Amino acid sequence: MKAIFLNDDPALIHRVFSADIREQLGNPELILPKELKRRDLRDVEVIFSTWGMPALSEDEIRAHFPALREVYYAAGSVQAFARAFLQCDARVFSAWGANAMPVAEFAVAQIVLANKGYFRSARIARPRDWNKTIAGSFPGNFRTRIGLIGCGMIGSLAAQMLRAYDLEVLVYDPYVSDARATELGVTRCPLEELFAECQTISNHLPDNEKTKNMLNYNLFRLMKPNATFINTGRGAQVAEAGLIRALKEEPGRTALLDVTHPEPPARGSALYTLPNVILTPHIAGSMGGEVARMGEYMCREYLALRESRAPQYEVTIQMLETMA
Repeated sequence: MKAIFLNDDPALIHRVFSADIREQLGNPELILPKELKRRDLRDVEVIFSTWGMPALSEDEIRAHFPALREVYYAAGSVQAFARAFLQCDARVFSAWGANAMPVAEFAVAQIVLANKGYFRSARIARPRDWNKTIAGSFPGNFRTRIGLIGCGMIGSLAAQMLRAYDLEVLVYDPYVSDARATELGVTRCPLEELFAECQTISNHLPDNEKTKNMLNYNLFRLMKPNATFINTGRGAQVAEAGLIRALKEEPGRTALLDVTHPEPPARGSALYTLPNVILTPHIAGSMGGEVARMGEYMCREYLALRESRAPQYEVTIQMLETMA
């Protein structure tokens, strides 16, 4: 079965697909997108890629890859390119499960620290502020209410990790059944209740047209005076002006934003100067040695099909409507 790597960054391919994984895959040749027009790739049946995968049109796929059967994407969201490949009857697989793990770990770490008031306490920078204790203002991590917005792959992983703590986890996700909620040990609730009742709120919504600006001032104004909002999902889901307004109205609230829209925030945005906002440059996902996990996941998927075993991370047209 003829396979290639298709990507515009050879160094990234070597980071995500280790030497051992490349050997297991048969050491496919790396093809750069700019080479497509001058290469004969009509016998290629399998494409491996990661960040840097080109978004080809259906016409381009049919012209360059008429024999294509499978695409393995060693990264998270496939929204930018998958639909055209699926329309051309190629099966698409994504390492969203591998990329979900560090995001869930990052969010859970922030939740645990936020419940202790860590992010407020960390702003104590001078000796004269030392006695301005906030210890009594935060509940800690004993039976505190936590809110997860979205319970797909990342939200579910976060819920499972939070079971190691004695916390009450509320979830907003219209696609999660009562049976699944019971399995995860969470309680489903309306979005307004989640914002009003939870000490720390973490966003894991899928990124699509329906969720853009979904998290707005009418929700943020419901937050407790010392509540924390965490966003490791997508920035476009947050109506920035509404969040800023709610943070200004109650300076005790905190926003931990790993993603924004635009990214980075526009020059002059109040997100840079508000003392109750902490910005990080989209670091929750796979980084450093974590990226190799994604290559391993896609190698497992590829080998599963070769050995007539069921894959775990196949993406369908229907899934694109709700997944990140």
